[in-house]
Amino acid sequence: MNLANVLMCAGRRRFASVCAVFVLGWSGAALCFGQTSPTPSAAALAQRVDRHYDQLHSLKAGFREDYAGMGMVRSETGTLFLRKPERMLWQYANPAGKIFLLDGKYAWLYSRGDAQVQRIPAKELDDLRSPLRFLLGHTKLEKELTGLKLNSAENGLYTLTGLPKGQENRVKSLSLTVTAAGVILTIEVVEVDGATTRFTFTNEQADTPISPAVFHFTPPPGVPVVDAAPPV
Repeated sequence: MNLANVLMCAGRRRFASVCAVFVLGWSGAALCFGQTSPTPSAAALAQRVDRHYDQLHSLKAGFREDYAGMGMVRSETGTLFLRKPERMLWQYANPAGKIFLLDGKYAWLYSRGDAQVQRIPAKELDDLRSPLRFLLGHTKLEKELTGLKLNSAENGLYTLTGLPKGQENRVKSLSLTVTAAGVILTIEVVEVDGATTRFTFTNEQADTPISPAVFHFTPPPGVPVVDAAPPV
């Protein structure tokens, strides 16, 4: 997950790929000595993910975003902040000065040095970042993803894979790597043309205090705001 157009051309697409939707909480569950936990069903694990994020009020985590497509390969890092309701900030350290912000009314995209700020109404932001909505307690995985499947991954983790509803013409698959407790560690979106966006989350802090001011964006002086078209 990107939920997921980041520059105007390659950017319109990354703006969609970078909202992904998704973060983390705390991980781990103790196992009884000499026993292993039974493998859950896809539906059961999806419900654990839903419950985990429904209970959160805020979240802070480090992220790494890897993108490969349109002849480009790029890795970016930063910090993700989430706060209910409808507040999300992707604050990039590399490249420094880049942000993707959802303030409840608008989504804002800006990189230091850009000639303009891109803005889109939050209600129209139904793109590859949209899976992040269930991290804010708004959606259910089983309703968001069709053909939901579960596979075992390394180190006792699991991978949930499905197709986001309404994006069949654009997305081939969306995969979440999660713990048995329902904590999301990675999100990977593969588009129909093979372009892939992968988010990896680290150092999660559940329900950490986050000031509302974090989710306020003021365009730099002299930089115009452009109302971007919704991703297609």
